[in-house]
Amino acid sequence: MKIKDILAKKELCISFEYFPPKTLEAENQLLETAQTLNSYNPKYVSVTYGAGGSTREGTRRIVKRVMDETGITTMPHLTCVGSTKDDIRAILDDYNSIGVENVLAMRGDLPAGMTEIAPESGGFQHASDLVSFIKPMKHFSIGVAVYPEGHIQTKSIEEDIKYTKLKVDNGADFGITQMFFDNRYMYDFMERAEKAGIKIPMICGIMPVAKYDQIKKFCSLCRTTIPKALEDELSKANGPEDEMKRGMDYVGRQVHDLMANGFKYFHIFTLNRVDVTATLMNNMGIKPSSV
Repeated sequence: MKIKDILAKKELCISFEYFPPKTLEAENQLLETAQTLNSYNPKYVSVTYGAGGSTREGTRRIVKRVMDETGITTMPHLTCVGSTKDDIRAILDDYNSIGVENVLAMRGDLPAGMTEIAPESGGFQHASDLVSFIKPMKHFSIGVAVYPEGHIQTKSIEEDIKYTKLKVDNGADFGITQMFFDNRYMYDFMERAEKAGIKIPMICGIMPVAKYDQIKKFCSLCRTTIPKALEDELSKANGPEDEMKRGMDYVGRQVHDLMANGFKYFHIFTLNRVDVTATLMNNMGIKPSSV
């Protein structure tokens, strides 16, 4: 099913994100995780794509296995940096052949030492170019990444919203946000989007907080602010279990505040873990179907 059609129902929509493991054993464990988490009735799941396409085969394999073994709508991430149009066309044709109907289109990180993509390379300069390339292929619903605090490589939030608008104008059907922990950034982003004439559904990307050091590392890579309220809460933790409880309680309150302000679409970055995802679902008031 196309995600744009799922979102058109304007109902509560929970979705999960997985990343391709490095070993077959871990891959099999991921499929068990996906089976378990399906009890929370996610509307779809996504599978990430490593920097520079480094997990291309793993992403494709996980996408097919999740589709075949769980029956759930599955969306691969697709980055275009370092790829030619022929490369991307071949990937998309293959996805179409196995029944994929949704793609998250992103530029991806530039290779080490590169500051820009040469126009004569035959590839793509920006995610908006990838969206334009995919749009004529009517069998795909196209998602894009959006950034409540601005993309780390943009000079300002005003510049960032211009790039977001370009992706929308070129054919994006929905946006999934980068993680954020202060909802004011999301509310301000939605105001900027409205002023820019952006009307596609926006899905809140929600990151579980299980380990403070891990979250600090994630945030340092992508211009995400850790609010003082979260820092203060985690600083009181008495050991790893308490740290996870405090972090997950914070994220639960964060999601409830978003819900109270009219947000219905939430994409959970599962970290491939049942425990943190189940804890977050419980904090959000969502029970597994077996309960």
